[in-house]
Amino acid sequence: MSTPGRGPAGSDGGDTAAGTGIRLHAPAPGWSLDADVVVVGSGVAGLTAALRCAAAGRRTVVVTKARLDDGSTRWAQGGIAAALGDGDTPEQHLDDTLVAGAGLCDEEAVRLLVTEGPDAVRRLMATGAVFDTSAETGEIELTREGGHHRRRIAHAGGDATGAEISRALVEAVQAAGIETVENALVLDLLHDAQGRTAGVTLHVMGEGQHDGVGAVHAPAVILATGGMGQVFSATTNPSVSTGDGVALALRAGAEVSDLEFVQFHPTVLFLGPDAEGQQPLVSEAVRGEGAYLVDADGVRFMVGQHELAELAPRDIVAKGIMRRMQERGAQHMYLDARHFGAEMWEQRFPTILAACRSHGIDPVTEPIPVAPAAHYASGGVRTDLHGRTTVRGLYACGEVACTGVHGANRLASNSLLEGLVFAERIADDIAAQRFGGNGPVVPVAATGPLQPASARHEIQRIMTEGAGVLRSAASLATAAEALEALYATALNDLEAHGKTAEPGVDTWEATNLLCVARVLVAAARRREETRGCHWREDHPDRDDADWRRHLVVRLSATEKRALVVVPTDSADFPSVHPLSTPSLEQ
Repeated sequence: MSTPGRGPAGSDGGDTAAGTGIRLHAPAPGWSLDADVVVVGSGVAGLTAALRCAAAGRRTVVVTKARLDDGSTRWAQGGIAAALGDGDTPEQHLDDTLVAGAGLCDEEAVRLLVTEGPDAVRRLMATGAVFDTSAETGEIELTREGGHHRRRIAHAGGDATGAEISRALVEAVQAAGIETVENALVLDLLHDAQGRTAGVTLHVMGEGQHDGVGAVHAPAVILATGGMGQVFSATTNPSVSTGDGVALALRAGAEVSDLEFVQFHPTVLFLGPDAEGQQPLVSEAVRGEGAYLVDADGVRFMVGQHELAELAPRDIVAKGIMRRMQERGAQHMYLDARHFGAEMWEQRFPTILAACRSHGIDPVTEPIPVAPAAHYASGGVRTDLHGRTTVRGLYACGEVACTGVHGANRLASNSLLEGLVFAERIADDIAAQRFGGNGPVVPVAATGPLQPASARHEIQRIMTEGAGVLRSAASLATAAEALEALYATALNDLEAHGKTAEPGVDTWEATNLLCVARVLVAAARRREETRGCHWREDHPDRDDADWRRHLVVRLSATEKRALVVVPTDSADFPSVHPLSTPSLEQ
């Protein structure tokens, strides 16, 4: 169903080239900026791409939903994985990544990641990021996390790696004088008459140089918008992670892949069965330093389930915790690191220690209650090895993208590295393009219904109950029916009565969440097996014969905005359509 150099069956470039014609209801842009490149997002991927594009002489504008340092990157505790230590090699890093990806990684993409990764980390250090070093040797201190057979995780501030990387990149962007638009929710992609990318529309929240709906005109757009964890009730993701980039790309005609593979982090601080929103993460690095998972009786239940026990890949640990919870009728398990002692907790994990103590738990003297929560989207907007999507001029990197690196389950701490490496590759691709002036934008009327703000909590409830860690045909069917009812009600109100929810941040976010939720459930229903972080109770085994393949999804411009879900014919990651790689010259 897929052909080298082409998209999967059913993708002939028709919808992709012209877009779906679906746009969010929003006021007309009241202001505009011109640029060569607009980067949407300010995590490690977005800021790395912006710095490199600007260094290549491209007029670059960074658009970010909150402040420059408010994305998911700053919350990353564990670190960044790369073969930097003595005896470690990219080949060993590749092997661990392929095992974690459960047969669906694109090996070429992984090889690029692990071979280009060490130098990319060194360039990040040259930009100003400071990693923890050994007092004795002065070398970077490396730790282990789940799925890694070697110590290859570089960290900063003990457990504040993301915050340090974000600090360094934000300072570099500011020093370079790159134009930024903060507190801005991206709305939709702009196209020219040939179907090429022509920029984005966005809404700036609050006062500043720009306010309200505007546009940034540019022949290249880089999506680096992060994840979609807020589609579930409990997540480690910040409140801004509402799947905006994936939803925008789908409306623009791009394809997404492997969205059913949502990684649930095994050890998230359990704050009660009714806890909602962003939950405190207890980094995998805590287990890497020797913490144990135990039940209420102190039994280490991961021993014997995998050769690495608590350091097995995250999907295996999450499943192990859930199984033990089911067996014991418990709402959580425990992470026991009392043997670390106060000094190690204070020096190695000060952020986690403070978070636990703020909730009345002291890891120095008691085990930490933990349970899995939504953490990372292994799938996303489908790209090639240069970050190009199936829409001409639209790129994606970081968590919003599906490069083929993660397969069915991300290896711990590969996320920051993926954002870094593929952001550099995107910037190099853009630097090699010839740029002319921005062509005229073809206006497209809004045709998609907006969801009311109240739909956000309903979507989260539906997804948590029906498409969480444990899934089945019945739970997914119930979820699909409930999500389609939300969509159908809004569509009927629009088509029959000309009514839709009032445009605004809350309704735009709810609409984006519903879009990604529908795609995730549709793919999860189709994949009738258990693989990686996709766990089907009614199909508990991995099925390589029928399901060692990818699912590619796009929105149809017809059929009442139906989802088109197409499996590839093999595990090979399908190529991006060649029409997506022209010169950006107008």
